Amino acid sequence: MATRILPAVGDVDAARSVTALLSQLPDTDPAQPVGNSTLLLDTLAQLAHESVADLPEVVLVHERIGPLPALELVREVALRFPATGVILITADTTPALFSAAMDAGARGVVGLPLSYDELLARVRATGNWAIGVRKHLTADVDVPSGPGGTVVTVTGAKGGVGTSVLSIQLALAARAAGRHVALVDLDLQGGDIASYLDVQFRRSVADLADIHDISPRVLQDVVFNHETGLGLLLAPGEGERAEEVSERTARQLVSALRGRYQVVVIDCGTQMTGANAAAVEMADIATLVLTPDVVSVRAAKRMVGMWERLQVRKAEETLVVVNRAVRNTEIQPPLVERIVGARVARTAVPAHFKDLQPAVDAGRMQDLDSRSVVKQAMWALAGELGLVRSAGQHAAGKGRRPKYRGDRGAAGFLRKRGDGEEIRPEAGPDGAAGAGQ
Repeated sequence: MATRILPAVGDVDAARSVTALLSQLPDTDPAQPVGNSTLLLDTLAQLAHESVADLPEVVLVHERIGPLPALELVREVALRFPATGVILITADTTPALFSAAMDAGARGVVGLPLSYDELLARVRATGNWAIGVRKHLTADVDVPSGPGGTVVTVTGAKGGVGTSVLSIQLALAARAAGRHVALVDLDLQGGDIASYLDVQFRRSVADLADIHDISPRVLQDVVFNHETGLGLLLAPGEGERAEEVSERTARQLVSALRGRYQVVVIDCGTQMTGANAAAVEMADIATLVLTPDVVSVRAAKRMVGMWERLQVRKAEETLVVVNRAVRNTEIQPPLVERIVGARVARTAVPAHFKDLQPAVDAGRMQDLDSRSVVKQAMWALAGELGLVRSAGQHAAGKGRRPKYRGDRGAAGFLRKRGDGEEIRPEAGPDGAAGAGQ
C-alpha cells in the first residue's frame, strides 16, 4: 500500500522543490500541494466526510504556509483529523522549535534544505503511525498493518528439511499474485538461495553489518533484482562473514524491508544466531519446517522450546509445516502437533523429489513445472499464509489439508476447471527425500 501524502506549501518555488523530492520516494502517493491553510483544512474536511480511510496518511506543513501560522495549522490538523500524521518542514531545527512542534501535535520535523533520506524516514514512520491509529479506530479488518507488508520467516527444524526451496516458492507465489516481494537468505553460513536461482552477485547481507542506518539507497545497493521480479538479499559467499551480521543489523534490515516491500520472505536456515533469532521474533508469521520422521520431529520440539526459553517466539505463535509428507507413515500432522506443541499448517507438502530434481540441478527453481504436486502444495501454503490474495489463484488446497491418495507422494487436493468439474493431480511414485526439497 502506498502512503498518501498531502503537502501544504505556500511558496511556489518551495512547492516545486517539495513535489520533486516526494516524487522520488518509494511506495508513496503524493498529491498536488495546496497553497494555503484554509484550502488544506477544507480539503481534509471534504475527504473525512466520505470516510476516515480517504484521508491521506501524511500531511506535510511547510513553514511558509499561510494565513494560519505553521504551528497553529499543525495543531488544527492534529485536533480535527487525529488519524492523519503531520510533519513540519522548517529551517529552524532547534530543540525549542522541535518541542513546540511536538506540543502542537506534529509526528515529526524535517529540516531545510530537504534531505531525501530524512524525508523518507519521517514519512515512513508517520505513515506507519497513521495506519496503526486507523486500525484501532475502525472495524475494517482489511486495514493493512503498515505501508510495507508481511514478514514471513522459514526455519528448519534440522538440516536438509527444505527451507530454501520452500522460501523460494512462497516468494514466487506472492510475486505471481502481483505483490512486491523480497527474498532474504539469513542462513548466513550455508545459504543456497543464490545457487537455486542461478545468481552471482557480490553484495550480501554482510555488507550491511557496519551500516548504522539502512536507508533505501543503501538497501538498493545490496538487493539483487532477479528476473522473476523478486528482490534478493543473499547470504555472504564466505561463511566466516556470518559473524559480522549482528542482531542489531538484522532488526534494522527487517524494519527497512518491511517498509519497502509488501511481502518479505526470510530463509533462516537451521542454526540459530542472534541475527535470525531477531528475524523470527519480528516476523508476522514464523514457520518451522520439518519432515515426518522421529529425528526431525524431536528437533522441532527442541527448537520451539528454545524459542520460548529465549523469549524469541511462543509455541502458539509458531506454524509448523510438514514437508515430504507421505500417507503410509506413522507420523502424521495431528501427531506432529501433539508432540511439538505448535499448530501445524493445513497444507502439507508431499514427497516427490522427482518433480524437483531438474529445476534443482539446473539452478532454476523458478522454472519448476506448474503441474508439479510439490509446487502446487507450496503455492497452496502461500495462500494459507495469506501471501496470495487473488481470488481464484492457486485455490487448490487453500484452507484445507491435502488428502493423500493410495500412492505415496501424490497430492490429492482438489482443483477446479473452468466448467466446474473437479480434477485431481495424477498420483506419482514416492520420491527420494533428497537435499533440496
